[in-house]
Amino acid sequence: MSVTIKSEHEIELMREAGRILSIVHDEMAKVIRPGVTTMAINRKGEEVIRSYGCIPSFLNYNGYPASICVSVNEEVVHGIPDKKRILKEGDIVSLDAGVIYKGYHSDAARTHAVGEISEEDKKLIDVTKQSFFEGVKMARAGNHLFDISKAIQDYAESFGFSVVREMVGHGIGKKLHEEPQVPNFKPIGRGMKLRPGMTLAIEPMINRGKKEIWKLEDDWTCVTRDSQNSAHYENTVLITEGEPELFSYNKDLA
Repeated sequence: MSVTIKSEHEIELMREAGRILSIVHDEMAKVIRPGVTTMAINRKGEEVIRSYGCIPSFLNYNGYPASICVSVNEEVVHGIPDKKRILKEGDIVSLDAGVIYKGYHSDAARTHAVGEISEEDKKLIDVTKQSFFEGVKMARAGNHLFDISKAIQDYAESFGFSVVREMVGHGIGKKLHEEPQVPNFKPIGRGMKLRPGMTLAIEPMINRGKKEIWKLEDDWTCVTRDSQNSAHYENTVLITEGEPELFSYNKDLA
């Protein structure tokens, strides 16, 4: 397994990519409301990405046809924006976006309420976000990769939610997906030891119901098999000697 350790120059480029991506997410969040199409959210995201001289990481990636993954309710990830798909009161919508800045990627996801949502969905969104931060507490040099995975799983499952197995986090840098894979559940073993300069996209995907998912006929959109809602939260993370640094998170915006 070849894991890249980033130089100070590479880290600076990825830090800027993350800063821009946090703004992209903030601007997309402003357009979410009942009556808006998922395509309108995609257009806004791409517009902001390009306004900073960046390239959307996802557009045409392995054939994906849009710049933003917009996944509604039971759609776990990779929902394709559609001008006919209209958000309605009570929906939840997950936005997954990436930017390329001077050849380096940042990747982040957020799940939002559309108008007033159920208490259970509020809890799902909050627990998914906090499960990320529980995992990040373990993202320190000297710890092992699956310490992150275990912390995410333990937190999410303590609330009765389930963790998607098929979709995992990943290394990130010059490529959108690099080694290592970062599961959101604890595999057998401990995983590699974390080292300063590693950059990871940590991204729990948490379901209200059972963990099983399947893929729709568009060959992209992944949905829960029991049609229960799912939430997604992600940031690009730098492993350091001390506290991890979150490139795509601005606490004033997120």
